[in-house]
Amino acid sequence: MYDVIVIGGGVIGGAVMRELTKYRLRVCLVEKEDDVAMGASKANSGIVHAGFDAPEGTNKAKFNVLGNRMMEGYAAELGVKFARIGSLVLAFSEEDMRLLSVLEARGVRNGVEGLSVIGQAELRAMEPNVSRNAVGALYAPTGGIVCPYELTIAAIGNAMDNGADLYTGFEAASITKANGVFTVKAASGKEVQGKLIINCAGLGAGHVAALAGDDGIKIGARIGEYILLDRESGGFVRHTLFTTPTKKGKGILVSPTVDGNILLGPTAEEAEEGNTDTTAAGMAAVTASAARMCENVPLFNTITSFAGVRAYSHDRHDFIIEESAAVEGLIHIAGIESPGLTSAPAIAKFAVEELVSKHLPLRKNENFSGRRAPDAFFKQLSAEEKNELIARDPAYGRIVCRCEQITEGEIVRAVHENPPACNIDAVKRRTRAGMGRCQGGFCQPSVAEIIARETGIPLEQVTKSGKASRLLMGRSK
Repeated sequence: MYDVIVIGGGVIGGAVMRELTKYRLRVCLVEKEDDVAMGASKANSGIVHAGFDAPEGTNKAKFNVLGNRMMEGYAAELGVKFARIGSLVLAFSEEDMRLLSVLEARGVRNGVEGLSVIGQAELRAMEPNVSRNAVGALYAPTGGIVCPYELTIAAIGNAMDNGADLYTGFEAASITKANGVFTVKAASGKEVQGKLIINCAGLGAGHVAALAGDDGIKIGARIGEYILLDRESGGFVRHTLFTTPTKKGKGILVSPTVDGNILLGPTAEEAEEGNTDTTAAGMAAVTASAARMCENVPLFNTITSFAGVRAYSHDRHDFIIEESAAVEGLIHIAGIESPGLTSAPAIAKFAVEELVSKHLPLRKNENFSGRRAPDAFFKQLSAEEKNELIARDPAYGRIVCRCEQITEGEIVRAVHENPPACNIDAVKRRTRAGMGRCQGGFCQPSVAEIIARETGIPLEQVTKSGKASRLLMGRSK
């Protein structure tokens, strides 16, 4: 029996789970995939938006600005990389410049600090590789970048360290309520019970709501395709570059990542819920937009392309953060499209303090520790620190991923710390093993062997990304 069941292990569910553990509550999170951060939280831009885009008075505007102010401290507590690099919305015409003034005024009303419209000369001084056709930009110094899956993993891990339970591979098949208690049953037959449910199921939020008896949540899906450039091109731009927004979103961007790569994308097309295919048309749209924004985009340094699918509210076109009108004790956090990543810590705080508190007493958990030790990547240590670490654990002296210089010790740690990495992609998201130029071409077999050894499962049962994605079908005789 839990006080609160969180459904959905993305950045929002993780933030809510962690916020709940600040109080003396029994908390669990159920996630249908084999790992957390498997939906939009593993494949988005990682942008911490300033907050000038959303119309004033909306949940998007409110929580974007609050979340932006919280993000630096939130990431620091969780040991997650964050950089406030600022953003630039590029203008290519007089009409674009007029729109920048509209965005600036909206941002001021939303509470965004430091906004200014700059001219061509100042823009080129800030970004030497920007297109010569750009005539100005809206500069937002409070914009930033963070790793979305790293933030999700750290928040859920911190919540688990503070006593919360995580159940992966738990896809809700039925939700019933009797005598004030919800029972959530998985297709496997496992079940959990709780007094409240917080629906953070992303693309599945409408389905979860319907299972519980609420047909009022309608969720759509948009696919966004990306191109990732090698860190060799990491200095190509210094800020996040946008074009002026459209009805479909903020458009294709060119941005550094916190790990030193350059990210191009995303597109924004209506999609089926589970479709994450990249397409020739999508890649062409990304490259054309990037070429319009910047001179001589180093596409020759492309190391991978990928796609993510994000949820949005069909009818409200805003974040849904409320208790169900149809089912008491069912709290929806749904339709969380951009700027959902930025808004996550603020949404979690509001959901717990304003919605959960109506049903449960919030007594402070005196044992709560919000600090999570950062993953000390071996390559970033000094020679003395490396030698000390190897002396304590020789596994840190064995390089497994040559591109990213990731050691066996780091992979072993990822397999055992909360939330444990159970497959190759889960290790990749925690350690960056396989994220370099060869994309796991050399290290993947070694990572699989370490997972098998550390978990005690046969090597042929180790998967790339869960479910049936096995690398080996059996052993030869």
